[in-house]
Amino acid sequence: MVSTSTDQRVAVTDAAASLVRDLTKRHGPLMFHQSGGCCDGSAPMCYPVGMFITGPSDVLLGSIDVGLDDPVEIYMSESQFEYWKYTHLTIDVVPGRGAGFSVEGPTGMRFLIRSRMLDEAELEYFGLGPTL
Repeated sequence: MVSTSTDQRVAVTDAAASLVRDLTKRHGPLMFHQSGGCCDGSAPMCYPVGMFITGPSDVLLGSIDVGLDDPVEIYMSESQFEYWKYTHLTIDVVPGRGAGFSVEGPTGMRFLIRSRMLDEAELEYFGLGPTL
């Protein structure tokens, strides 16, 4: 199951939420930064809060509720966001080797992004629909 609503750019599958809860027990509060490529491809990188410092060129896409006290924030660089601003992103998890810098690396699972185009209601909500 995927939690989603018109006012969110991001969602999480139940399987990914379960892994985030397990990782939070080991590492404390977590956050994601959607990688723009290079060394680990274009993967959602999961870090303990404070281990990856966001800056003014990072966009807060939203947060996911994984059943913990605090939601998990998801960021992307502003330049990459320009390419992805018309999409809705869902964090999922599949078997495989995680990215080298992401906390799920040793678990035998890896996070990935599934994307779809925003629907008309979402485009309107985010101010990306046609202007008449």
